[in-house]
Amino acid sequence: MGGESTTRTAPRSGGTGTAASGGRLGQRLSGVAVALGLVLFLGGFGWAALSYRPYTVPTSSMTPTIDAGNRVLAQRVDGDEVRRGDVVVFRDNSWVTGSDVVKRVVAVGGDTVSCCTDGKLTVNGKQIEEPYLPKGSLAENQNFATVTVPKGRLFLLGDERQGSLDSTAHLTDAAKGTVARTAVIARVDAVVFPWKGGLKRPTGFEALGALSQPGPLATIELLSVVGAVLVLGGGAYGPIAKRAGRSRARAARAEAAGVR
Repeated sequence: MGGESTTRTAPRSGGTGTAASGGRLGQRLSGVAVALGLVLFLGGFGWAALSYRPYTVPTSSMTPTIDAGNRVLAQRVDGDEVRRGDVVVFRDNSWVTGSDVVKRVVAVGGDTVSCCTDGKLTVNGKQIEEPYLPKGSLAENQNFATVTVPKGRLFLLGDERQGSLDSTAHLTDAAKGTVARTAVIARVDAVVFPWKGGLKRPTGFEALGALSQPGPLATIELLSVVGAVLVLGGGAYGPIAKRAGRSRARAARAEAAGVR
């Protein structure tokens, strides 16, 4: 009988040793997951802080793309990177003193812009499809004479053309309503509060030249989400492993009792 008892207890002891070894490996892997997750999560936030600036848009001049009070993320860019169709943040004291302005670029240096041809904005003789305008609205609330945009400058309009104080409100200025590229400080990438996501690409301008590529916001979001999952998963390993170990121990004790 004594021999029989020794034979039965030996495998149980060996199984416990194997479980402990597996637990140590799991702990190492969970530690790596947490460390990697923190790097990705914090790296994503750091990248966002270096690449983007948050703004609150105070007026409805960009409705429905951006409503009054919406919070946006705008990628820091140089004016030379701006393309037709971009929604940009700029500062021009001849428009508004000491305040940032958000408008859409519809023409760049060398372009000729006019309105309207069959109710549509015309740039370099091409009618521009503008699906971001409010449904049923005109491309401009009044016709304006053809403007040739000087080199190094931009012509900008609000998406809510009926009430936007944009380039058309400054046509009598010396610069004919245009703004210097150097006045641009950022390009709007997404509306984040309330959440609307990334701005749609202004494909109506593709026939005139290349459009700007989306910023790194989607990649930053992915890094942050993956990092958070790794941190939570790695942190949860310990409690889950302990609970599983207790369950196995209870099952082993119940088995041993049954053998007796």
